[in-house]
Order: sequence, then structure tokens, then C-alpha cells
Amino acid sequence: SISGIRGEIGGKVGDSLSPIDTVTFAIAYGTMLKSNHAKPTVVIGRDARMSGQMISNLVSSALISIGVDVVDLGVSTTPTVEMAVPKLKASGGIILTASHNPKNWNALKLLNHKGEFISAEEGSQMLQIADKVHELSFANVDELGTISTNDDMLSYHIDEILKLQWVNKLEIQKKKFKIIIDGINSSGSVSVPALLEKLGVTDYEVINAEMTGDFAHNPEPLPEHLTQISSKIKASKADMGIVVDPDVDRLCFVCEDGTMFGEEYTLVAVADYMLSKSKTSNTVSNLSSSRALRDITILHGGSYKAAAVGEVNVVKMMKETAAIIGGEGNGGIILPELHYGRDALVGIAIFLSYVAEKNKSLSEIKADLPQYEMSKNKIELTAGIDTDLILSKLFQKFSPDHQCTTIDGLKIDFEQSWVHLRKSNTEPIIRIYSEATSKIEADALAVRFIGEIKNII
Repeated sequence: SISGIRGEIGGKVGDSLSPIDTVTFAIAYGTMLKSNHAKPTVVIGRDARMSGQMISNLVSSALISIGVDVVDLGVSTTPTVEMAVPKLKASGGIILTASHNPKNWNALKLLNHKGEFISAEEGSQMLQIADKVHELSFANVDELGTISTNDDMLSYHIDEILKLQWVNKLEIQKKKFKIIIDGINSSGSVSVPALLEKLGVTDYEVINAEMTGDFAHNPEPLPEHLTQISSKIKASKADMGIVVDPDVDRLCFVCEDGTMFGEEYTLVAVADYMLSKSKTSNTVSNLSSSRALRDITILHGGSYKAAAVGEVNVVKMMKETAAIIGGEGNGGIILPELHYGRDALVGIAIFLSYVAEKNKSLSEIKADLPQYEMSKNKIELTAGIDTDLILSKLFQKFSPDHQCTTIDGLKIDFEQSWVHLRKSNTEPIIRIYSEATSKIEADALAVRFIGEIKNII
């Protein structure tokens, strides 16, 4: 997908991310780079999941075998690898992480020479090469690639964050925040404390700190998975909790009373802070993200645009609109001034600056933001049903009276709510995301459209 090559560890070739599949796709990616670079260099880094070292060894060896040099960052973060690619003048990068997926998954996230995800066109080219990998010629012994290690990139990444005009280190230090961090047994256990130390925050505690990759709970940072940190915050009377996913590109906060600040509101809060200091600026999120970002942007005199779901699509629209900040409602912050990729570390630094300057608790800050609730559902269809036809009929029904967007499924905007219908590319499912000013209304809107779909089929 546009997120790279992802699968479960174990199983049969072609059905899962087997060693043969891993090597095949690494070779295809390296071969694609060689068509544009005489002697490519690829930066690789991984999260701490249990299969990480194995996958890293396979990828490194595959690249070396076709004459591509490798710079290995070891256990790192997705945004750190993204920043390392242009810093080291590499031809591309591969991040070995299945992001928020459980421990039995892994993936190859593929980057171009800018440290940004490869395009759909490049992905298609790579897959075509993978289909014919058995026809390729490999490097002879004198032309093999080399491998080196680099332990400096996390420090470089953090130092660049601290240079940003949006980061108020002095005000953060004054607040003497007490923070609980959920490291989810991966690289956040090291990277988040390293950032806090440089911001002058010393009163913090890391739970699930051992980088074993044997995740203490489901690693997707959703409220139902965060009961441990919620209890810890209340018991220790901390100011907040910081939660990242295993590769540190998604970010959410927990309030001082143990309630969720909300993944959707990570981007909203950061945007509120930046827009208050930079009037009439643009923002971007995807179609399934909260309307609160639009409201905040308009409040500050800016212009908001929605992109199709997927980081690549959000980045593309951010470039087209010269957006100052953007991202996704899953806690993904993209700050072009630093790099075009979701980055939990820069999100933490700006969010702490926001909270410090507001001089309010997280629950109070959340209450001041536009209030919406979201509902996420799906309807399973019988195989063979034409989902495009369903969406087309719904468009015909609602478009005369409501704003409808069709760049990614169908999104229908109502005065106080919206619903986004997206078909799955792999199974007969339509995902139904809805948002309203209350959870009851959001759920009711989802139920309504499940009924609309059933009436069509």
C-alpha cells in the first residue's frame, strides 16, 4: 500500500512477510533506486519489535547483494530515519516497523531521497520489479555494497526540533511538568526521554520501558489500550501522560485526571498554538480527521483543506497549499519546517510549549477547543457486491443538498456533522466514519448510513 510492504511474520511465501518476501521487496526497492542513482545509499532503522533484527539483517544483506550501500541506525524512530536520509545525502530509506500493528507484524516503509514516502507510481514500479526479481543480475564480489552504522541521528533530530521558533524551552522549564510516558516496549522509551531532557523536563517516569518488542498492550494508542497509564497518572498526580506508537510517528496525550486528551486533538492543539502566532496560515488533514481542525483554522483566519486518507496524500496537499501544519487525526503531526513526515517528537515539543504558555491543565485546554465526538464503524458486504455503485447512488441522493467529496470514497458534510464512507481494497467492507457534536449523534449518523447502504443492496 502507500504505507509500504506490511505483513505478519511466519507463514507461507506470498501470504505473509516471509524472509523470501522481505528479500524480494528489498531487492526490488534497491534496484529501482539504482535506475536513478549510480551508487545508491539507503538509510535503514527499525522499531524494537521482536522480528526487527531478523528483518533488518535480511534487508541489509539484500541491498548489499545488488551493490547498494547501507547506513544502519539500529533501533530508531520513523521520523528520525526520515530526517537522516537528506542529512546523510542518501538515495532513500527503509523503516522496518509495522507502526501500531501487534507484535506479530512487521513492514518495510519506503522513502525517497527527500526522506518522504515513495509515490504510488514508484510503488507500482517497485512491484513490477519484484515480479521479475529472479531475472535480475546481482553484484559480483568487487561491487557489493557496504554497511556502516550511525548512532548520531536521534541527537541530530532532537537538536533540529529545539531550533524551531515554535518551541519555548524556557517556558517549559519553568512549568516543571511531571510526566508519565508509555514507551510501549519500543524506541519511544529512549527517544521521548531524550527529548524531554533537552527540553529541561526532568520529572518523568517511563512505563513499559524495556525495549523487548513484546508489547505490554495493543500498541495502537486508543483509549481502551491506555488504562495503565491513565491509572498511573492519577495515582502519581502527574500533569499529563505522553503516549506514542512503536515507531514514534503517532502521538496522543492523557489529561491530569486520567481522561484522554484524544488522538484527534493532538493536531488540533498544535495547530491552535501555531496559528495563534502565525495568522492567516493554511492547514491540512485527511477526510476522516476531526472537523475541529477546520474550525480552529477558520477562527485564526486561515484556510483548511482535506486530503484523501494516507500520509502521502496529506503531504501532497500540504505542499500544494503551502500549509504551515498538517497531519492526520490518528495523532500524526507533520511540520514542513522540519520535514514532511509524521513526527511525535516535534509534536511533543510544540504541545508542551502550548500547554506551558496557556498555563492551564490539559483537561481545561481540551474544554476550550471545538467539541466533537467521532464514531468508527463498518458494514460487511456479500462478496461480489459493487461498492462503487453503492457510493455512487449515495452521492446522487445527497449531493444536491449537501457538500459531497469523492476524492476518497464519499464524504458528506452536514451543518453540525459529517460521514465518510470508504471501501476496503482487500475485503468486501465499507468503513463508516462519522463525527458530530456528541457521541450519541455520531453513532446515530453511522447507524443511519448503515441503513442507507442496506436499502441499496
